Amino acid sequence: MKMLYSTGMILPALTMRTFQRRDFLPLRADLLWQIEQGVVRSLTWDDEGNPMTLGIWGKGDQVGRSLTQVSPYRLECLTPVVAQAVVMQPDPLVKIAHVHCLEAMLDILQQRLVQVRLVKFIHWLAQRFGCEVYQGRLIELRLTHQEIAETIGTSRVTVTRLLKQLEQEGAIRRSRQHLILLNQG
Repeated sequence: MKMLYSTGMILPALTMRTFQRRDFLPLRADLLWQIEQGVVRSLTWDDEGNPMTLGIWGKGDQVGRSLTQVSPYRLECLTPVVAQAVVMQPDPLVKIAHVHCLEAMLDILQQRLVQVRLVKFIHWLAQRFGCEVYQGRLIELRLTHQEIAETIGTSRVTVTRLLKQLEQEGAIRRSRQHLILLNQG
Protein backbone atom coordinates (compact mmCIF):
# COMPACT_ATOMS: atom_id res chain seq x y z
CA MET A 1 0.00 0.00 0.00
CA LYS A 2 1.78 3.12 -1.20
CA MET A 3 0.69 6.29 0.54
CA LEU A 4 1.14 9.77 -0.82
CA TYR A 5 1.03 12.62 1.64
CA SER A 6 2.00 16.22 1.21
CA THR A 7 2.25 17.77 4.63
CA GLY A 8 4.56 20.37 6.01
CA MET A 9 6.35 23.29 4.47
CA ILE A 10 9.12 22.74 1.97
CA LEU A 11 12.49 24.01 3.10
CA PRO A 12 13.93 26.10 0.24
CA ALA A 13 17.58 25.23 0.92
CA LEU A 14 16.78 21.52 1.06
CA THR A 15 13.90 21.25 -1.40
CA MET A 16 15.21 18.17 -3.20
CA ARG A 17 18.25 16.11 -2.40
CA THR A 18 19.69 13.09 -4.11
CA PHE A 19 21.26 10.27 -2.13
CA GLN A 20 23.15 7.17 -3.27
CA ARG A 21 22.59 3.58 -2.18
CA ARG A 22 23.97 3.10 1.35
CA ASP A 23 23.85 6.85 2.15
CA PHE A 24 22.14 7.86 5.37
CA LEU A 25 19.51 10.60 5.31
CA PRO A 26 20.41 13.48 7.64
CA LEU A 27 18.25 13.46 10.76
CA ARG A 28 16.87 16.60 12.36
CA ALA A 29 14.10 16.78 14.92
CA ASP A 30 12.29 19.54 13.00
CA LEU A 31 12.05 17.92 9.56
CA LEU A 32 10.86 14.89 7.70
CA TRP A 33 12.02 13.50 4.38
CA GLN A 34 9.34 12.82 1.81
CA ILE A 35 10.60 10.13 -0.52
CA GLU A 36 10.01 11.09 -4.15
CA GLN A 37 11.99 8.24 -5.68
CA GLY A 38 13.76 5.19 -4.29
CA VAL A 39 13.59 3.14 -1.11
CA VAL A 40 14.83 3.80 2.43
CA ARG A 41 14.94 1.56 5.45
CA SER A 42 14.73 2.74 9.03
CA LEU A 43 16.94 0.79 11.37
CA THR A 44 18.47 0.49 14.79
CA TRP A 45 21.02 -1.86 16.37
CA ASP A 46 20.74 -4.41 19.14
CA ASP A 47 23.10 -4.57 22.14
CA GLU A 48 25.57 -6.66 20.14
CA GLY A 49 25.68 -4.16 17.26
CA ASN A 50 23.53 -6.17 14.86
CA PRO A 51 21.31 -4.03 12.61
CA MET A 52 17.54 -4.42 12.93
CA THR A 53 15.23 -3.10 10.24
CA LEU A 54 12.25 -1.18 11.60
CA GLY A 55 10.56 -0.38 8.29
CA ILE A 56 11.04 -0.09 4.56
CA TRP A 57 9.73 3.07 2.94
CA GLY A 58 9.10 4.09 -0.66
CA LYS A 59 7.71 6.80 -2.88
CA GLY A 60 5.33 9.14 -1.09
CA ASP A 61 6.29 8.01 2.41
CA GLN A 62 7.61 10.45 4.98
CA VAL A 63 10.38 9.41 7.33
CA GLY A 64 12.35 11.15 10.03
CA ARG A 65 13.64 11.25 13.57
CA SER A 66 10.50 12.85 14.97
CA LEU A 67 8.42 9.77 14.08
CA THR A 68 10.21 7.43 16.47
CA GLN A 69 11.39 7.06 20.05
CA VAL A 70 13.98 4.41 19.07
CA SER A 71 17.64 5.17 19.69
CA PRO A 72 19.94 4.68 17.90
CA TYR A 73 17.98 5.38 14.73
CA ARG A 74 19.15 5.77 11.13
CA LEU A 75 17.60 6.04 7.69
CA GLU A 76 19.62 4.15 5.08
CA CYS A 77 19.05 4.34 1.33
CA LEU A 78 18.52 0.87 -0.13
CA THR A 79 18.48 2.35 -3.64
CA PRO A 80 19.37 5.74 -5.06
CA VAL A 81 16.89 8.14 -3.45
CA VAL A 82 15.44 11.54 -4.25
CA ALA A 83 13.84 13.07 -1.17
CA GLN A 84 12.29 16.38 -0.27
CA ALA A 85 12.83 17.95 3.15
CA VAL A 86 9.64 19.20 4.80
CA VAL A 87 9.19 20.96 8.12
CA MET A 88 7.61 18.60 10.62
CA GLN A 89 3.95 19.24 11.23
CA PRO A 90 1.92 16.65 13.10
CA ASP A 91 -0.15 14.67 10.59
CA PRO A 92 -2.16 11.68 11.76
CA LEU A 93 -2.02 10.06 8.29
CA VAL A 94 1.79 9.93 8.34
CA LYS A 95 1.76 8.42 11.82
CA ILE A 96 -0.86 5.87 10.79
CA ALA A 97 1.26 4.85 7.78
CA HIS A 98 4.20 4.26 10.14
CA VAL A 99 2.09 2.23 12.52
CA HIS A 100 0.86 0.05 9.63
CA CYS A 101 4.40 -0.61 8.42
CA LEU A 102 5.64 -1.37 11.93
CA GLU A 103 2.71 -3.72 12.52
CA ALA A 104 3.57 -5.57 9.31
CA MET A 105 7.21 -5.90 10.40
CA LEU A 106 6.13 -7.09 13.85
CA ASP A 107 3.78 -9.66 12.30
CA ILE A 108 6.65 -11.00 10.20
CA LEU A 109 9.13 -11.10 13.10
CA GLN A 110 6.70 -12.84 15.46
CA GLN A 111 6.69 -15.95 13.30
CA ARG A 112 8.56 -18.72 15.05
CA LEU A 113 9.90 -20.47 11.95
CA VAL A 114 12.45 -18.57 9.88
CA GLN A 115 11.01 -19.99 6.65
CA VAL A 116 7.58 -18.58 7.54
CA ARG A 117 9.15 -15.19 8.33
CA LEU A 118 10.88 -15.19 4.94
CA VAL A 119 7.73 -16.17 3.04
CA LYS A 120 5.67 -13.50 4.83
CA PHE A 121 8.37 -10.92 4.14
CA ILE A 122 8.44 -11.83 0.43
CA HIS A 123 4.65 -11.50 0.28
CA TRP A 124 4.85 -8.11 2.01
CA LEU A 125 7.55 -6.95 -0.42
CA ALA A 126 5.47 -8.17 -3.37
CA GLN A 127 2.45 -6.24 -2.12
CA ARG A 128 4.38 -3.07 -1.26
CA PHE A 129 7.05 -2.93 -3.98
CA GLY A 130 5.79 -5.36 -6.59
CA CYS A 131 3.92 -5.19 -9.85
CA GLU A 132 1.79 -7.75 -11.64
CA VAL A 133 3.47 -9.84 -14.32
CA TYR A 134 2.25 -12.93 -16.14
CA GLN A 135 3.87 -15.37 -13.68
CA GLY A 136 2.94 -13.53 -10.48
CA ARG A 137 4.29 -10.40 -8.77
CA LEU A 138 7.67 -8.99 -9.74
CA ILE A 139 9.41 -7.45 -6.72
CA GLU A 140 11.18 -4.43 -8.14
CA LEU A 141 13.17 -3.73 -4.99
CA ARG A 142 16.52 -5.52 -5.00
CA LEU A 143 17.68 -6.50 -1.54
CA THR A 144 20.83 -8.40 -0.70
CA HIS A 145 20.54 -11.64 1.21
CA GLN A 146 22.23 -9.82 4.11
CA GLU A 147 19.58 -7.05 4.09
CA ILE A 148 16.82 -9.67 4.06
CA ALA A 149 18.53 -11.52 6.93
CA GLU A 150 18.80 -8.30 8.97
CA THR A 151 15.12 -7.61 8.38
CA ILE A 152 13.80 -11.04 9.38
CA GLY A 153 16.31 -11.76 12.15
CA THR A 154 18.41 -14.59 10.75
CA SER A 155 21.71 -15.18 8.98
CA ARG A 156 22.60 -14.50 5.35
CA VAL A 157 23.43 -18.18 4.87
CA THR A 158 19.96 -19.20 6.06
CA VAL A 159 18.29 -16.71 3.70
CA THR A 160 20.31 -18.02 0.74
CA ARG A 161 19.41 -21.63 1.59
CA LEU A 162 15.71 -20.87 2.09
CA LEU A 163 15.47 -18.82 -1.13
CA LYS A 164 16.95 -21.77 -3.05
CA GLN A 165 14.43 -24.06 -1.38
CA LEU A 166 11.50 -21.75 -2.23
CA GLU A 167 12.70 -21.62 -5.83
CA GLN A 168 12.90 -25.43 -6.02
CA GLU A 169 9.36 -25.65 -4.59
CA GLY A 170 8.10 -23.29 -7.31
CA ALA A 171 7.06 -20.50 -4.93
CA ILE A 172 9.49 -17.95 -6.35
CA ARG A 173 11.66 -17.38 -9.41
CA ARG A 174 14.96 -15.55 -9.07
CA SER A 175 17.16 -13.78 -11.54
CA ARG A 176 20.23 -11.63 -10.97
CA GLN A 177 18.06 -8.54 -10.97
CA HIS A 178 14.66 -9.50 -9.53
CA LEU A 179 12.55 -11.91 -7.57
CA ILE A 180 9.10 -13.01 -8.73
CA LEU A 181 6.53 -14.34 -6.27
CA LEU A 182 4.91 -16.95 -8.49
CA ASN A 183 1.17 -17.44 -8.81
CA GLN A 184 0.16 -20.55 -6.93
CA GLY A 185 -2.40 -22.86 -8.48
